[in-house]
Amino acid sequence: MIGRKRTAALRGARVTVCCDVAIARAEELAARCGATAVDDWRAAVAREDVDAVIAATTHDMLAPVALEAVRAGKHVLLEKPGARCAGELDDVKEAAQRTGALVRVGFNHRYHRAFRRAREIFESGVLGELIFLRGRYGHGGRPGYESEWRAQPLRSGGGELIDQGVHLIDLARWFLGDFPRVAGRVHTYFWNMPVEDNGFLLLETSRGQVAFLHASWTEWKNLFSFEIAGRLGKLEISGLGGSYGVERLTWYRMSPEMGPPETEAWEYPMADDSWEKECEAFLEDIRLGRQPQPGITDAQAALHIIERIYREQGRAAEL
Repeated sequence: MIGRKRTAALRGARVTVCCDVAIARAEELAARCGATAVDDWRAAVAREDVDAVIAATTHDMLAPVALEAVRAGKHVLLEKPGARCAGELDDVKEAAQRTGALVRVGFNHRYHRAFRRAREIFESGVLGELIFLRGRYGHGGRPGYESEWRAQPLRSGGGELIDQGVHLIDLARWFLGDFPRVAGRVHTYFWNMPVEDNGFLLLETSRGQVAFLHASWTEWKNLFSFEIAGRLGKLEISGLGGSYGVERLTWYRMSPEMGPPETEAWEYPMADDSWEKECEAFLEDIRLGRQPQPGITDAQAALHIIERIYREQGRAAEL
């Protein structure tokens, strides 16, 4: 599904080869974009008519595909979370530095319209110094969810915290920076699986700013909510379109006399264009030779937070 989304979002690039372990899926996608279909990913990334690779796989294959690609000097758009654990990306980082290949990690939520506007407001300084962030993200799964690859630790590296939770962590780092102090809990409340279906995080910067985050696979009505609180106002992003509801950004401006804030809101009922914007940024990285943001360092920072929670609760997968 993500591979199809990524391919459809490409603008200014030509797809030359589509690869899937199930050749029929590769053939279906290749037929849409006039490409060759193969089922050998190593051969695919080594082709002379490939300049860049989009790696949209299960978590266990993300780092191996990226490593082979960057060793061949190919740029990579690597689907989040980038790997099952931060250490799997060490060799990818080293190889990319050696060959000059660029690696962008697919945290596409940064490119949603509401977040693009929120970032502009934040960077203008009108919110004042940020105080805290509060984020919630969840869905309720589907019949048979406990049998899918996300419930298999060796393929996924973990449960909901590494799945949707990693988006919340990346967004929190985007606004607040690094979190030297990390606390949290993961639990499996409903689904009969060896990975967590709920993750709770309390992250703190060196300046005392806090991010309170909750990712859930027991959110029976799909939910996305992200609040950015500053000394002079607050931004609230809700919905992501589709089953998550209309994407909306609300800006609450604190008045000098306090009381009810002045409120301004934007709604984005149109189709999500975050995939297209992220692909545009990836191609611009290549054209300009700039280091992608978010990149490997961002993915590793988010994964280190997740791994710390897993280790503390004895949930770390033996990879």
